Amino acid sequence: MATSPISGSELEDLKLMAQNHFWPHGKPAGDMSEETGLKTITRGKGVWLYDEKDQPWYDTTSCLWLVNLGHGRTEIAQAAYEQMKQVSFTPMGSVSPPTAKLSAKIASVAPDKDSRVFFVSGGAEANETALKMARKYHINNGEGTRFKVISRINSYHGATHATMSLGGGTRSPHEFEPLMAGSIKIANYDSYRYGFGTKSEDEASAEYAKDLERAILGHNPSTVSAFIAEPISAATGIHVPNKSYFQMIREICDKYGVIMISDEVITGYGRTGSWFAIEQWDIVPDIITFAKACTSGYLPIGGAIATKKISDAFIGDDSKTFTHLMTFGGNPASCAAGVQTLEIMENEKIVQNSKDMGDYMMGKLEELYKYDIVGHVRGGKGLLNAVEIVKNKNTKEPFPADFNLAKKLSVLFNKYKMIGLPSPSSINLAPPISVSKDEVDDLVERVENIVRDLESDIK
Repeated sequence: MATSPISGSELEDLKLMAQNHFWPHGKPAGDMSEETGLKTITRGKGVWLYDEKDQPWYDTTSCLWLVNLGHGRTEIAQAAYEQMKQVSFTPMGSVSPPTAKLSAKIASVAPDKDSRVFFVSGGAEANETALKMARKYHINNGEGTRFKVISRINSYHGATHATMSLGGGTRSPHEFEPLMAGSIKIANYDSYRYGFGTKSEDEASAEYAKDLERAILGHNPSTVSAFIAEPISAATGIHVPNKSYFQMIREICDKYGVIMISDEVITGYGRTGSWFAIEQWDIVPDIITFAKACTSGYLPIGGAIATKKISDAFIGDDSKTFTHLMTFGGNPASCAAGVQTLEIMENEKIVQNSKDMGDYMMGKLEELYKYDIVGHVRGGKGLLNAVEIVKNKNTKEPFPADFNLAKKLSVLFNKYKMIGLPSPSSINLAPPISVSKDEVDDLVERVENIVRDLESDIK
């Protein structure tokens, strides 16, 4: 149902409130200008978000890779509301019906059907929980010397202190040093510019995996607790590893007794055309972390899915207990929204739609190779894609920093009524996975307009 545009005086009051009192994430406070400032969003429907004038904007990245079922799903809101009328919070030492149901539902679609789920409030908490879980697992098994965590350079696992220490993908982590002790970085996967002097992706893939083994051996295996990685890293440009990469990673972790953590805060719940992305590499990680799309973004949630092997290590006397908690972990209303979300996904075959529409969008995006500035089109697993813009397609030379590609893309996103996350090198795309074929065509047409305008401006 459409809403009336906000009146001029009301809009000015809202902008003044935001200008004076709202502290936005990752942007300068106080900027509410039309050119560079925050947009006022009043409602959403499907892939569309509507501003204060009731003008539609295409949500190109599902807000923050989380509104997988699209905006305006009143049945999810209704499920949370009905639960709140029954009980909105339950104390420690108890469990609400939707919390029990959601844990079982998640386990039923996880790689290990005997998993247990530890609920938290969001993605960073989920990853911190996984780190603590891995550490305590080793202590429970008599290997208390294991505390180091290996992650991949420029990956993103959250903005809390511990997760910021991983990868370094958080903006300006050096401003908050000293970071978490025992954080080790290895090379991240790049499917476009192969590392280690290799000539093919197969050769590069093997070297990227071997970099984990080199790090474990270099830091003494008896001190290494866990390895954490996103199956497909949005922070580093949506590079999709080949089949052998994660299979080698799993073998290396097993060889040295290192816990493998798959960070699926972005890739989980159908985004890549399977319930969890890591399934597509035919391996089972020890812990999967999730958040965002579990409720399609309608309420905050997160968690760590531990295999039976991991969770069973915490059963026994008090010394085995995982003494860790988050106030809103397993919140009844959030879990009710999660149960409803997963039921919608099953009933409407949303995971299959993600795969089908992802294949279709990848094919359409690959047509953009006809433009000189399109260096690499990435994706091929569900609806998670990137179009990398380069200065020289033959040498893969990127545009220099002073070209301000991200700023130029932001201007063009505004021109073509797109809300998203332009990066300094690429156009990243992750629409709601409930998207239709016509809506994919619409999105790709807008992206092509941006590429055409950029290329014309350069020439």
